[in-house]
Amino acid sequence: MDIIVCVKRVPETAEADIVIDSTGKGIDKAGLVFDINEWDNYAVEEAVLLKEKYGGSVTVISMGPEESNETLRRALAMGGDEAIRLTDSAFAGSDGHAIATVLSQAIKPLPYDLILTGVQAEDDGYGQVGPTLAKMLGINHATVVNGIERIEGNTARVHRELEGGLEEILDLELPAVLTIQSGINEPRYVSIMGIRKVAKKEIKVLGLTDLGIKPDEAGENGSKTVIERVFLPPVGEGAEMLEGTVENIAERVVSILKEKGGVA
Repeated sequence: MDIIVCVKRVPETAEADIVIDSTGKGIDKAGLVFDINEWDNYAVEEAVLLKEKYGGSVTVISMGPEESNETLRRALAMGGDEAIRLTDSAFAGSDGHAIATVLSQAIKPLPYDLILTGVQAEDDGYGQVGPTLAKMLGINHATVVNGIERIEGNTARVHRELEGGLEEILDLELPAVLTIQSGINEPRYVSIMGIRKVAKKEIKVLGLTDLGIKPDEAGENGSKTVIERVFLPPVGEGAEMLEGTVENIAERVVSILKEKGGVA
């Protein structure tokens, strides 16, 4: 079984002080720590588990600058076999549609039965690349996959998460794209020694011309959406603590709701 995993290098912002950059369309990434996108980490682990169970190969692809090699080598240390980096100045500003265009052109000449992506990326949260990639390749897809029950012949039985705690079980004809949900497995620990072992492994680099993509098909020119402005949420007023008897507090709550238009 040949599996392709699409991964992304993203900044860790959960506990960082975020500053908008000079363009007003992004954040200042100076000083931020970068790592593999959380959902993609689960996707790589799932691909390696499938390879260990059914045999085959795992090819990892990332679209980004040279620093993305760190993410690719991490994936190789987890059990990936080949790595490809898609890098070109023309790719800057690509939205989900343009990213899927670039990935699809890189994937078309490769052998694959499954393509795994994370459900979404930590830095934008769009969740568009997987389904769009499937549409461009003309193959089946399933999103928010939290379990791959089995693969028999050219059919995969997968479990996907729905709203309200519900789950759907699907039989998909391969090849197919699956967007992997966090928690589907427990990603293995990657040691420094493991990364050193794959340090000299070749990472194939492809650009706009190599992929046969026209300049107007990638970057902002090939995007369906464009970021106009990024801003931090405005700071609201502090909380008002209500004190007194239960009756007094209840009356004050009703009064506040009326003032704010919450009740007639």
